[in-house]
Order: sequence, then structure tokens, then C-alpha cells
Amino acid sequence: MMRSLFSGVAGLKTHQTKMDVIGNNISNVNTVAFKSSSTTFSDIMYQTTSQASGATATRGGTNAKQIGLGVTNGATKISITSSGAAQSTGDALDIRLTDTNTTNFFVVNNGSENVFTRAGSFYIDGNGNLAMTTTGYLVMGWQTDDTSGTPVIVKDTVSPLRVMQAKNLTSAPEATTQANFSGVVDQYDDQFDASSGYVRSFNFYDNLGYTYTAKFALKRMDGTEGRYTIELKSVLNSDNRDILEDYIKEYVQNNTGGTKTEAELRQDALSNIFGQQHAPQATYSLLKGFSLTKLADGTLQLNDGTNNYTYNGTVFTSTGTTTTYTLTQVCGVPADTTVTGVAYGSSDSIKLTIPSVSYDLKFDTKEGFLTSAGDEGSTLMFNASLLGPNRPNLPEAALSNINIDFSKLMNYDNSGTSTVVGNKGATDGTTGTGKKLGTMTGLSVGNDGRIFGSYSNGNTVLLGQIAVAQFANASGLEEIGDNCYKTTLNSGEFDGIGVDISADGSAMNTGQLEMANVDLSSEFTDMITTQRGFQANSRIITVSDTMLEELINLKR
Repeated sequence: MMRSLFSGVAGLKTHQTKMDVIGNNISNVNTVAFKSSSTTFSDIMYQTTSQASGATATRGGTNAKQIGLGVTNGATKISITSSGAAQSTGDALDIRLTDTNTTNFFVVNNGSENVFTRAGSFYIDGNGNLAMTTTGYLVMGWQTDDTSGTPVIVKDTVSPLRVMQAKNLTSAPEATTQANFSGVVDQYDDQFDASSGYVRSFNFYDNLGYTYTAKFALKRMDGTEGRYTIELKSVLNSDNRDILEDYIKEYVQNNTGGTKTEAELRQDALSNIFGQQHAPQATYSLLKGFSLTKLADGTLQLNDGTNNYTYNGTVFTSTGTTTTYTLTQVCGVPADTTVTGVAYGSSDSIKLTIPSVSYDLKFDTKEGFLTSAGDEGSTLMFNASLLGPNRPNLPEAALSNINIDFSKLMNYDNSGTSTVVGNKGATDGTTGTGKKLGTMTGLSVGNDGRIFGSYSNGNTVLLGQIAVAQFANASGLEEIGDNCYKTTLNSGEFDGIGVDISADGSAMNTGQLEMANVDLSSEFTDMITTQRGFQANSRIITVSDTMLEELINLKR
């Protein structure tokens, strides 16, 4: 009689345990990455009242007579390999693990040991470490080695990912090494009539991130033949000081005393930076009121509407008057311009030979594309490194030489308007542009766990990689609370290094969290069967008590 009582008590205790598990599952229905548990019952030892007997020649055998002594909790199994649904958060540091072949876990450190979690809600703590938002446990991963100049991941023993350390807060500047000019050159653009030519510029950076502006002048030599020149006019720093002029003055000072004049030394200095020394012939339009005639003996005769004047190598003079005209008065060429030759252009134009330091640009007169810059090709070198603050120690100069590409210039009719623009960088818009010092503007995590820093200068730098742990028997991990687990003898060991999550096709999805894998419909169904089981076991005790009462009443 007493056996049924204890069987009922065992049933009550076991069903209460199952209800405890169900209650824990339901209470954690909104816990990030929570894994539900299930209870498996098993019967306990049996009392044998009669042993089994074997069969004989005249009589069959009998089975053993056994009476069970109740039920117990056989196992509580965690559904750890079943992933929860995705919850979108939009936070770049919220990460959901997507498993392909193996269940993956983040490795976090609680200050004394590495433990494991599926809850990927992270933040940057006060020391710049990536940490769990709920516990502050530090997320572990692999560091980078940037001794080669480009950061690479070193897959060694995991360590805290301090992504916001001082060296990661800024991205080093880069010197500009490429530039280009593009757009339309229209020979009828009146900007070519200015003495300074058609001035274009572009900004560029040195190795320290300082900004400079290089100004160039496009000049028309002969528009009908597609001949132009380009020369460097100035290089201004951020204080608007012309460092090109500083270099020229320094060069002239260091080389004065030889056979060359100051003007020749200036041309030598300028040609070191950009351009070739030559004397191209440029066509200038006569100012209003003047006309030009070439006499049979080759003499140039200028008419101002009243008198005729002949050129004597310096000015136009007339025997009938004391009036003279300079080239500046006739065609507007600047007074300080060195002119070494004057020739007839047309009745309203004059050709002047002016020594300069420049490069020729030649366009195809049929198709309009550039045929050559300088002697050949379409690129020219701007030796900006000579302007660096450490000159003449060139390897340490802050400025780098810049290769300028002119291939995108076209010589078209654009209604008298040229559209030439100068740009730092190659024609692809990214190569060799140079960069100023960048400050960190954000963090991002790739599908493989690699952490990148984004900077204000456009750089993206690899800062580290989140490692994951995999176990032969993930269900054997021990829950320690706070959504964390630790290894047991039956789960397998963590080797201290971890694995790359992408090795088996798994991934990390940012901006998402893994929800609990609790199935409320199953939990409520289990709750009903547990309630009824508990109720039935309580009836065992009630009925057994009634039978005992009847037994006691026999003495009356």
C-alpha cells in the first residue's frame, strides 16, 4: 500500500520539475538568444516480488513479477542547436550568428575565464573594448598586424578586442600622387585672350595631410592647328603663400654669380618643377583701332587709323610723329613679358615669340582628342617633391611627385566656353587622390566577423576580427546564467584560439539579434499535459489514503 503513495509523490515531484522548466522557458520568451529546455522522464527501480522461472519439459516458464516504484527526471535537454528567429535592430554592433553546419558561439571573458554566448548585443565600453551590453563581459577575437603597412589578421590566442584604442581613432594622411585634367577646350573662349591665359587649378595633399593648390595656365598657341601650352603659375599652401615662388627665389639665390641672368635662373628653377624651356609663338589679337600689314621687305607696319608705324625691335615708331606704341599698347601683352620675336599674324593679329617654361598640348584637328602632352604620351610629371619642407632631402619630403593625366581633354566647339577642370587623383577618381588626416566616424562588422573602422578621409581600416567557438557536443555545455555557457567534460574543450565563422559557410549578420527559440504553442501544450499528470498523481495519493483509511477501519 505504501508503494503507491511514494510513486504518487515521485510523480508529483517530477511533474513539478517539468513545470519549473516550462515556466523558465516561458519567462525567457523575450530573452536574447535564449535556448529552451525540455524534460525527459524515466521510471526508477523496480521491486521484484517473484523471479522469472525457466520452462521444463512438462511446464512452461513464468515471468518475473515486478512493481515499479515511481518516476524520476531522466534528463533536462537544452535545445541549443536550434536557432531563434531574427530580430532587426539596426544597431551595427548587434550581431546574429547564422549557422550552416556547426553551432557557433561568441567567446567572451568574464574577468577570470572565457565563457560562451549566442547573445550578440554588444557595445563599446569606456576603455574602447567591444563588450556585452548585459554583463560587460569582453568580446574576444584576433588582433591585426600592420608591420607590412596593410593590416592583416593574426589568428592566435583570442584576446579582448579594443577597437577604440588611441591608434585606431585616426587614419594616417596620404600624399597625392595622381591628378588629371578633363573637359572641353574651346579655341574661341575669350579667356585665352587674357595675358594670364585660361587658369585652372586643383587641390592636393602632402604626406602630413596639409592642403595645397596648384594653379596652371592653358594658353592658345594656334587654335586652328590645335596647339596649346600649359604652364605652372603658382603652388599655394593653406596660408596662401606661394611655395613655388619661395623655391624659385631660393634657387636663384643659391646659383647667382654664374653666367646666367636672373631671368634664366628663374626659368631653370621652374623647369625643375614643371615644364620645358622653349619659346613658342603665340597669336595675340590687336586692340581696337589698330591694323597690321606686312610689307614686301618683311617689315611690320602698324596703322592706328591715322599714321603708319614700323617695328624697330622694341616699339612701333613713325617718322612723321613722335608717338610710339609698345606691344602692351598694341595687343595687351604684359609689360614685363620677355618677347624675343615679333611676326605678322593677320590684319588684326600679331604673333609673338615669348620664352616660357611650359609643356605643349596638341589636339587632333579632325576628332578633337589629345594627341600628345609634352613630347609624347598624355601624362606629365609635376615634381612637387622639390617643394617639400625638407628639400633637398627628397626621400623625406612631405610632398610627393604628381603624375598629371591630360587624356580626358577634348578640343571642341562649345559656343565659346571651355569647361576644363583639374582634379586630384587618376581618372578613375580614387587612385592617388591623397587624403587628409581622418577621424573615426563609425564601426562596421563584416559577415566573417572582421571589424572595420570608417574615417572622415574615406579610409576603411581593418581593426580586428571576432572569433567564434565550436564544440563537438554543444548540448553538453553548462548554462551559467547571463546567457552564457561554459565547457564540461561532455561538451569538448575550447582550444583558446577559436575558428573563423566563415570557414564552414556560417556568417555574422549585423543589425540583428537572435530571438529566443521558445515555441509558446508547444510550451502551453506541455503545460496542459504536465498539469494533468500532476493532477493524476495527486489522485494516487488521495485514493491510497482512502484505502489506508478503510484498512484502519477494519478494527471497529
